[in-house]
Amino acid sequence: MTFNTTEIEARVRAKTPGSGAAYERSQRSLAGGVSTALRRSAKPYPLFFAGGSGPCLTDIDGNRYIDYTLAWGPLILGHAPQPVNDAIGRQLPLGHTFGAQHELEYRTAELLCQAIPCADRVAFANSGTEIVQVALRLARAYTRRPLYLKFEGHYHGWDDSVLVSYKPSLEQSGVMEPVPVGQGQRPWSGAVVARWNNRESVQAAFAAYPEQISAIICEPLLCNSGCLPPDPGFLSFLRQTADEHGALLVFDEVITGFRLALGGAQEFYGVTPDLATFAKAAAAGLPVSILAGKEFVMEWIADGRVVHAGTLNGNPVSLAATEAALRELAASDFPALHVRGRRLRDGLVDALRAKGVDAVATGEGTCYQLHLQQAVPREYRDTIGANKALYADFLMALLDAGIYALPDGRWYISFAHGDGVVDDTLERVRAL
Repeated sequence: MTFNTTEIEARVRAKTPGSGAAYERSQRSLAGGVSTALRRSAKPYPLFFAGGSGPCLTDIDGNRYIDYTLAWGPLILGHAPQPVNDAIGRQLPLGHTFGAQHELEYRTAELLCQAIPCADRVAFANSGTEIVQVALRLARAYTRRPLYLKFEGHYHGWDDSVLVSYKPSLEQSGVMEPVPVGQGQRPWSGAVVARWNNRESVQAAFAAYPEQISAIICEPLLCNSGCLPPDPGFLSFLRQTADEHGALLVFDEVITGFRLALGGAQEFYGVTPDLATFAKAAAAGLPVSILAGKEFVMEWIADGRVVHAGTLNGNPVSLAATEAALRELAASDFPALHVRGRRLRDGLVDALRAKGVDAVATGEGTCYQLHLQQAVPREYRDTIGANKALYADFLMALLDAGIYALPDGRWYISFAHGDGVVDDTLERVRAL
C-alpha cells in the first residue's frame, strides 16, 4: 500500500485554507501555535474546528469529519450530548463557581460511589495531572514511603514526578531509573520503572527498594502507548504484589474510566485497586477529575492529615455536566458499544491487510490502536518498530476522506457512533 502523499496533502491544504491561515496567525501569539504540544504533530498542520455534534467535527472551512479522536478519548457520549448541554444550561445562570459547597457535590459523589468498585469515598479536582498527584501524595503519607512504581510507556500527567519513561527510546528502555521526557524537569521524581506485563521486572523493583515503594500505579489498559491490555492475571498479580509488600495499588483510569464500563477498567477486568483516578470523561469532556478510593486511605484526606485543596474543585458547572453524563452512561449499553467497536477495529485491520499492509490491533472495543507491524505487541518496547511513516501517510489519506484520527494510531469510539457511521467509515477506508 502506497500513497501519493504530495497529491493528497495538496488536496487537504486546498480544502483547509482557513486552518492553514489560522495556524500561521496562532503561532505569532501562542507558543507553538497550539495549547498542548501533542497537537503540533498534526499534518499538514493542526486543523481548527468550529463545532462538533454527535460523532462528527466540522472545521472552520466547513469540512465535516467522522471523529475517532474524541478529544483524545473522553467524549464517550460524542460531541455536545443534549442532556449534558441542558444540565450546563440550567446551572450557568445560577453561578459558575462558588468556592463553597453545593448540592451537586454530594449528588455526584453518590453516583460515583455507586458505580466504581473501589469508591468508598471520592474527592474532586480539575485535571488528570493534579488528581494523580493527590493519589501519590496520599500513598506516600499512608505508607510513610518515598517511592512509587510505574511502567514504561504509561502516562500519568505532565508533572515532573510522573513525566518519566513515557515513550523512551529502545536504548533508554529496560532500566529502573526514570528517564525524563523533556528539559527542565527536576532530577528526582521518586519513580521506579518496571515493564508492562513483565512480572519479573516488578519483583526486581521491590527487591531493589525494600519497604520504600508506596504504590504501584498503572493504566490498567495501557492506552497512551499502544492500547496494550494486561496479560491474563497480570492485574491480579499487581494486586497481590502490592498487598504482600504493604504498598497501595492505584489505577490511572483517566482514559479507561467510563469507557470500558460504567465502573471503569476495575469493573471490566475484575480487579479492585485501593485508589483510582478519573477525569474529563466523567463530565462528557468538561474539566473535572476524581480520586476514588477505599475508606481506610481516603480518611486521611477527610481528617486533614493529607492536604487536598483547590478553589475550582467541585465547581458547579463541571459537576452539573458530570451528574448528567453519569446518568446517561448508567443507562447506556456498554457491551453493544464494545461489539460495534470491535467490528470497526477488525474491519480496519482487514482493509489494510487486503492492501498488502502488515497490520494488527490491540486494545478493547471502545479504545484500541492500529500497529503497522506483524507481531502483536504486549509491552511498550514492542511498539517501537511499527511503520510510523506509513501510518502518517494513511492518516493523511483518512483526513482527505473525511475521517479524523489520532497521529499515534489510537482509535476511540463513542455511543454516538452508530452502525451506519461504522459502515460509512469502513467504506471510505476500503476506497483509499
